[in-house]
Amino acid sequence: MRLLALILLLANVLYFVWGNGLLRAIGFAPTQQSEPQRLEQQIKPQALRLLTPQEFHRVEQQVQADLAPKECLLAGPFDENQMMAIGKTLAGALPGGTWQWDAQHTPPRWIVYMGKYPNPDALQKKRSELASLGLKSESLSNAALEPGFSLGGFDTKALADAALQRFNARGVRTARVLLEREESKTFQLRLPQADDALKAKLAGVKSALGAKPLHGCS
Repeated sequence: MRLLALILLLANVLYFVWGNGLLRAIGFAPTQQSEPQRLEQQIKPQALRLLTPQEFHRVEQQVQADLAPKECLLAGPFDENQMMAIGKTLAGALPGGTWQWDAQHTPPRWIVYMGKYPNPDALQKKRSELASLGLKSESLSNAALEPGFSLGGFDTKALADAALQRFNARGVRTARVLLEREESKTFQLRLPQADDALKAKLAGVKSALGAKPLHGCS
């Protein structure tokens, strides 16, 4: 019994020495467990600051604004001069960062044109003649070329000239190539996140938009 008690005593002493790392110098010690990320996640009390009632009210208003329903609004297109004039109105009426301009490039449009005809009857007669040849006529987007029609629209003059040669080979003699629409750059006004508070400020902007009012983004 004395021997057993002595062995148990030595075992406890050895476990105490090992568990407290007293034998670490000779490589005999338990593996250290550490989680430094927990220290990094601790709240630093020295960094905490109490808000004044006014500051808390501003934070509360901001949270409510962030949670409020928002709608994307769009207006346009506008040319460059219109964009600059509207931009001045927007700068004085709306907070910065609540609106933006989306640039849109419109390429030129060349057409194989037939016209002008003296009256609607002559126009319709020519359309019928072309239909008998299996050719389809198209309406014009440029009112200055009325009364007349197009045999097709193209992005370049070279493509329109090549199409005219094909039409000539099929018996079309009076068509010619014209520039129906010049190349242009237009701008769309976008309000990507318009809430009720922002919409209430748009009354002074509507007149500057003229006949192109704001509407929902599609």
